[in-house]
Amino acid sequence: MKSKTIIFTLVLFAFMGAGIPVKGDLKLIEIPANWPDPVYDFKKNPLSEKGIALGRFLFYDPILSRDSTISCSSCHLSFTAFTHVDHALSHGIEDRIGIRNSPVLINLAWNKSFMWDGAVNHIEVQPLAPISNPLEMDESLQQVAKKLSKNPFYKRLFNESFGDNEITGERILLALAQFQLTLISSNSKYDKVQRGELEFSEQEAKGYQLFRASCASCHQEPLFTNGGFANNGLPVDTILNDIGRMKISLNPSDSLKFKVPTLRNIEFSFPYMHDGRFKSLRQVLDHYEKGIQPHPTLNPEMKSIKKMSKEDKVDLLAFLLTLSDKEFLFNPKFGFPRKNFNPSEGYFNN
Repeated sequence: MKSKTIIFTLVLFAFMGAGIPVKGDLKLIEIPANWPDPVYDFKKNPLSEKGIALGRFLFYDPILSRDSTISCSSCHLSFTAFTHVDHALSHGIEDRIGIRNSPVLINLAWNKSFMWDGAVNHIEVQPLAPISNPLEMDESLQQVAKKLSKNPFYKRLFNESFGDNEITGERILLALAQFQLTLISSNSKYDKVQRGELEFSEQEAKGYQLFRASCASCHQEPLFTNGGFANNGLPVDTILNDIGRMKISLNPSDSLKFKVPTLRNIEFSFPYMHDGRFKSLRQVLDHYEKGIQPHPTLNPEMKSIKKMSKEDKVDLLAFLLTLSDKEFLFNPKFGFPRKNFNPSEGYFNN
């Protein structure tokens, strides 16, 4: 794979005003040659194999929730592009129902903001939202640190990652960020075509042209998102009454605007939209053809979408399937750690 390699040397560094010692080995991250540089500042949190491993254990451990029943992976499954597919809205402890569908966790080093409404603009801070949300994990970061501090396994992992076995909320967030920053998906058929290794079928090529004509302004290549927020004309859900980014910005011009999601691995990340209202990509295409609702903040691009024939829809779907990166989805280094897990203890044993 053609790539430019970024090598991060681990050194003493300051994060959020506190000095954190990190052990000194190297970590390589492959950044595709045709991609923009990541927006994440790796100098604040240099990656290490031990730090990534610790973050992975934490990501899959339900000890992060108040009753040790919900982990990050409960809503972000590796083989479904790190989201959930069995229900529209996220589920939390005690079968509590959230207010939105969980977003995919892909190529996060290029994200300037997180959450459907952009409420968080730092990946290290993002886990605080689900951990503290009463509808999700309903726990405090301080309490998580106390629970982890009782586990010899985690004390050892924190020592290997940070130079001593002190477990703090800050270090928990740093480790979670390190693991999530490795979730880079860049080896789909689309990518192989761009690198000259494969060719699109005739149907896929037609779908690609349709995509570039109708979808690419919001879902910009190669990340297949522009990172912005848009009102795509969804009928308002009168039950959730979700006003989108306006809840954060308090600006009426942001009413009903939600973050533009990446289309990478879209085949596997259903249901779709912020509230999971569409179960299939065909339903999504039907919405853009005949379901767009007028609104003062409606994305102007939505007003000029051309009607697609049945053949056009089939071609466009064929192209969208080329964005599936099965090597990423089923990569064992991103999945559940192969350790013995003891739910009563709330951690993974050796």
